[in-house]
Amino acid sequence: MANTNPTHVVTGKVRFSYEHIMKPYKGENAGQDDAPKYSVTVLVPKSDAATMQRINAGIAAAKKRGLEAKKYKDGTPVDKLPTPIYDGDGYRADGYTPFDEECQGCWVFTASCPVDRKPSVVDASCQPILDPTEIYSGIYGRVGVDFFPYNFAGKQGVGCSLVNVQKLADGEPLGAARPSAEDDFGGDDFDPLG
Repeated sequence: MANTNPTHVVTGKVRFSYEHIMKPYKGENAGQDDAPKYSVTVLVPKSDAATMQRINAGIAAAKKRGLEAKKYKDGTPVDKLPTPIYDGDGYRADGYTPFDEECQGCWVFTASCPVDRKPSVVDASCQPILDPTEIYSGIYGRVGVDFFPYNFAGKQGVGCSLVNVQKLADGEPLGAARPSAEDDFGGDDFDPLG
């Protein structure tokens, strides 16, 4: 069945970073009352103009819904509302921290959802993935996301909800390399009596 929801977007092939798809995660900066979430940072190659066109259309539809529902009350021009899309060659939302190297040449956004709406996770043949080791930061896949308007706790803009995940291919794992047991314990300089 074809998607008719203008705020729902399915990407082309993207790379996953900061992946918390199989197990919910509560970030270090989360408040005490904040619940863990499923989330992933999505890296869209800038060469994929078709995906960005769909994302921009989804964001525009979410802004329109926000206006129609009177979510944006302080007169902020709709084109000035924050969106979840960032230039990976630029800086994070704080305006001074550069994105990690893997984000270069990409558009970057994070999608998340609460624990009671776990995303469906499938392989390239649309078969469910149950093994959590199959999903990690660095793999390639596609996501289905919903863009939505928000006005909460004095902040307003467009957010992004994670709905579905499809793994297409393995990739080089992202993040700090984990030392092997041999690296930690195989040296000749350890004195077990010392």
